[in-house]
Amino acid sequence: MSVHTTRRRALSGAAAAAMVLSFAAAPAVAMPDNEQPPGAPAPAPSIPVETPVAPPPPDGKVPVPVDSIREREYWLDEYGVRDAWKESTGKGVKIAVIDTGVDATHQDLSGTVKDGTDVSGKGDGKGHRGLGSEPEHGTLVSSLAAGTGHGADTPDGPGKQGGVIGVAPEAEILPVSLWLGNEEPGVKDVNEQIPNAVRWAVDNGADVINMSVGSDSTEWPQSWDSAFAYAEEKDVLVVAASGNRGSGLNQVGAPATIPGVLTVGGVNRAGQASWDSSSQGISIAVAGPSEDMVGAMPGDGYAEWSGTSATVPLVSGTAALIKSKNPELSAAQIANQIIRTAHDAGEEGQDSFYGHGILDVKAAVEQDVPDVDKNPLGSMKHWMSVHRPAAVEPSEAASSPEVSETPDTEQVTEEATPPVAQAPLNETGALPVVILAGFGLVVAGLTVAAVLHIRSMNR
Repeated sequence: MSVHTTRRRALSGAAAAAMVLSFAAAPAVAMPDNEQPPGAPAPAPSIPVETPVAPPPPDGKVPVPVDSIREREYWLDEYGVRDAWKESTGKGVKIAVIDTGVDATHQDLSGTVKDGTDVSGKGDGKGHRGLGSEPEHGTLVSSLAAGTGHGADTPDGPGKQGGVIGVAPEAEILPVSLWLGNEEPGVKDVNEQIPNAVRWAVDNGADVINMSVGSDSTEWPQSWDSAFAYAEEKDVLVVAASGNRGSGLNQVGAPATIPGVLTVGGVNRAGQASWDSSSQGISIAVAGPSEDMVGAMPGDGYAEWSGTSATVPLVSGTAALIKSKNPELSAAQIANQIIRTAHDAGEEGQDSFYGHGILDVKAAVEQDVPDVDKNPLGSMKHWMSVHRPAAVEPSEAASSPEVSETPDTEQVTEEATPPVAQAPLNETGALPVVILAGFGLVVAGLTVAAVLHIRSMNR
């Protein structure tokens, strides 16, 4: 199994590459207009956005205009984020970002990113160093979940006026760094990194786990079982990306196929299922914006990008808003709150493109929905009792004080059958493409002069 992240080009010019476990953003792979999800119109052409240049101050540094980045965060208004801030800003909630490391010194994340850990064997021990082929990915993701912006205070809301503000600007980020992508001597196997990352996040107080990563397989190694069951047992919500067709992934892959995980699909600016920057599958629970996104880059930079890697932190941030407002709610109830308040789209009821519908942050935070006793997205512990009856109970073996512990060899090699079989043909009749490609993050560096659109191609 191969696990992926999103593709992008950073301000530094580094291109994202395919990973064993990859991040979920869509590459700029041109698709014929007729190859769209059923009922979806052809996507509108991308229009470059120019930003006026302010005159340089005496110190020679050219400032980014206060609104040049923030105005690109269209989801703040269109998805009800600003309205939701009247009820909650995520204070007191911890979001673990299992990714390639997070730049804790970025001006939009200062004070938000706490000391985390590294599970790859190559990080700085705090989760702050960018790793692998996409070292900027974790910073991009974190800024959309809990960025605070910078500069002057916002007069009528949380955070600062400049830069990127996340959905839950008063939540905390716990970074857990992975090494994904290019091979590197001494890096631990991904089948060890993923479960250790999940366990560490649970043991260190995470309320929500953000996984903007995915794979080309609906199955997952048995070594992951107890970690995800442990998160369920300890009442921690896991949010994962569905992946992107633009990087060759035509169906959702693990960990987004694991029972109980809140799987996120993507839509374009028109609210239609995104072709390049999303995937499809019966495990998709909710959909949100995945095109024309903006995020923070290491070194106080910014980039435009696309893919479900960017959608996941919006949903994780929404979960943080709900948890902050209603700390008594369980992970299952928070997941239910998000999916029951989503706006139905596509075929009536749940479908493989939009899940239960399109995210409505305001409604998810404000509306009351009937309580549930069980996670509507399934139970990993129950799945194990059926498919792994001889497995050790999660509470007996899941907690991991040592992130470097080596999992059992047999567990690493055996893979799980997804809880519900995925049809081999997608809804257009095309065979799914299974390749070891990154979810493909389209990233363009943002300058004060203009938005530079640079497309990363599959390698």
